Amino acid sequence: MNKSELIEVAAKEAAISKAAAEKALSSMIGAVVKAVSKGDTVTLVGFGTFKSAKRAARTGVNPKTGEKLKIAATTVPRFTAGAAFKAAVAGKKAAKKK
Repeated sequence: MNKSELIEVAAKEAAISKAAAEKALSSMIGAVVKAVSKGDTVTLVGFGTFKSAKRAARTGVNPKTGEKLKIAATTVPRFTAGAAFKAAVAGKKAAKKK
């Protein structure tokens, strides 16, 4: 599923126009990107958590030449799926909390 297909489904499910669904999706994605880029964590209960993580510097190898090269440290986005999302993908019902 790509972005336009997701917008179509959202518009149909929420009974809104495609333009409104596109605006809502774009603003949500923008808010998540802005928050994670500032170092904040975005948690959507049942869906998952978006956060930033630091990746240490390391040594890599050029597969074509075998030459070793340094890969700089960087910060990357991470997504961790929530329990309900994992259960849905696995085809199981989400376990209820006691």
